[in-house]
Amino acid sequence: MNKINYQKELEKELNIITKAGKVPRLLLHVCCAPCSSYVLEYLTQYFDITALFYNPNIDGVSEYNHRARELRRFISEKKFINKVDVKVCDYCPEEFFNNVTGLEDCLEGGARCFKCYRLRLEKTATIASNKNYDYFTTTLSISPLKNSAKLNEIGKELSDKYNIPYLFSDFKKKEGYKRSIELSKEYNLYRQNYCGCVFSKRESLRKEE
Repeated sequence: MNKINYQKELEKELNIITKAGKVPRLLLHVCCAPCSSYVLEYLTQYFDITALFYNPNIDGVSEYNHRARELRRFISEKKFINKVDVKVCDYCPEEFFNNVTGLEDCLEGGARCFKCYRLRLEKTATIASNKNYDYFTTTLSISPLKNSAKLNEIGKELSDKYNIPYLFSDFKKKEGYKRSIELSKEYNLYRQNYCGCVFSKRESLRKEE
């Protein structure tokens, strides 16, 4: 079975949007400012975007608020082609822990992470459907540590469930990850060496030791 090139799938959809001559509304799940930097720079050429900061996996309210502030700061400082708004959800870590019960000992990048992908994408799909957005997607595929095929598989399932188009993507392609690092340095964005949850934090500390 051939692997799907999700960057090419994205480009096909962007070509359709360009030919239509309209600017659709995109609800973009954002995990942090560094990951959002390139994605927003890229997609704002085609969409009016709302950056949705919903990440109940993040360990600690201070970390959550810090990442949210950095997202707001980046969006306020960078010029975009089309409109970019921000919606920060309340911090509800119990939603994450309830979702991954029994998977605490899973390896990073496995079943627990897939449940976390689905949790955040389903919240995004629900809001996108209820608020009549034209598309939804996530910045998560920009990370070399995230499973892009699984993210897109979940996105397609939720697209069918909520009747809202999912924007297929693999934002690390076309040197997207490299560009995110450049933008992070340019805007002095706060970065961490773990995704956010207590389990990834422990794994990061273990590797450092």
